[in-house]
Amino acid sequence: MNTLTRAGLGLLMTTAVATAQAEEVRIGMITTLSGGGSHLGVDVRDGFMLAIDQAERDDIEVLIQDDARRPDLAKTLSNEFMQRDEVDILTGIIWSNLAMAVVPSVVRQGTFYLSPNAGPSALAGKMCHENYFNVAYQNDNLHGAMGAWMREQGYEAPILMAPNYPAGTDALAGFKHLFDGEVVDEIYTQLGQTDYAAEIARVRASDADSLFFFLPGGMGISFMKQWQNSGVDMPVFGAAFSFDETIIKAVGSAAIGAMNTSQWAYDLKNAANQAFVEGFREAYERTPTLYAAQGYDTARLILSALEKAHPDDQDAFREALREADFDSVRGKFRFGPNHHPIQDIHVREVVEGEDGEPTNRLVGLAVEDIQDVYAEQCRM
Repeated sequence: MNTLTRAGLGLLMTTAVATAQAEEVRIGMITTLSGGGSHLGVDVRDGFMLAIDQAERDDIEVLIQDDARRPDLAKTLSNEFMQRDEVDILTGIIWSNLAMAVVPSVVRQGTFYLSPNAGPSALAGKMCHENYFNVAYQNDNLHGAMGAWMREQGYEAPILMAPNYPAGTDALAGFKHLFDGEVVDEIYTQLGQTDYAAEIARVRASDADSLFFFLPGGMGISFMKQWQNSGVDMPVFGAAFSFDETIIKAVGSAAIGAMNTSQWAYDLKNAANQAFVEGFREAYERTPTLYAAQGYDTARLILSALEKAHPDDQDAFREALREADFDSVRGKFRFGPNHHPIQDIHVREVVEGEDGEPTNRLVGLAVEDIQDVYAEQCRM
């Protein structure tokens, strides 16, 4: 399903009208809006469009397509956006395997790509490109921050688990980079897996003192429900991808007490974030997740750059993006030399909210000004 939204007005437009305005900016969003993990794409889309609508500009056109979490479809959609629709900017991809299928070709053809989520190590390192910016994180960051925090808390023998795809391998590599100790075992699952009986048995039989896992979307929901029923008595840790507001409400009481790391929290005390959370709740009648926050910041970065240059002037627009001259909802934010964020990573705890439902509560700082280890491989 193709959604064409005229920023600020919400009106459908024809191609003839759009191309009549030479200075109009076209943004193509490819994201996951159906199937497993669709709430991630829905939140990226809604956060992005909230910022666009708030800007009340009539010169920005956003075209949105559902990739259904299929790399082949995402590739086809990116080609259609560039060749048929002549977009200036692409964005929206959630999953790292889809990003790897799309981004290298897009940026080589001269189109800007801004990631509101996926941050595979290859694109931060040897495959970095001047037209690629990640506004969320490099995949390792949140996992590495939890590794550092767990080490500080005295955990010495964690067991690790993640799906076997680029973000999963990055997750466990990132954890180990900053944990600075030995892990008991590493368990790789299938992407989209729903039955974790074998993995839980393997954890039970181990000598681990803690479990760190990365299972985003529906995978995390399935695992946590099965974990609660397993009777395994072991503290659970993860990154926010396994403990966003949507997931923990679906999991229920099994999520209470879990600790997770995030570069953003809805209770972060800064003016930009408070305005964002209030605006998102008013517009969509739900509390935003980190995916919504990332979509919102991605749009606000684009808007800040458009104040200085049009994407047709690639050098000027690229420099405006690098400056990141906007108030991020996460507070401190700047780009490293590989166009990935340097930012603080926080620790959150899942607690029972005032409504009796699980929610995240900010606990403290895990790592300050984290930068990925792949920047030194980038030769821009």
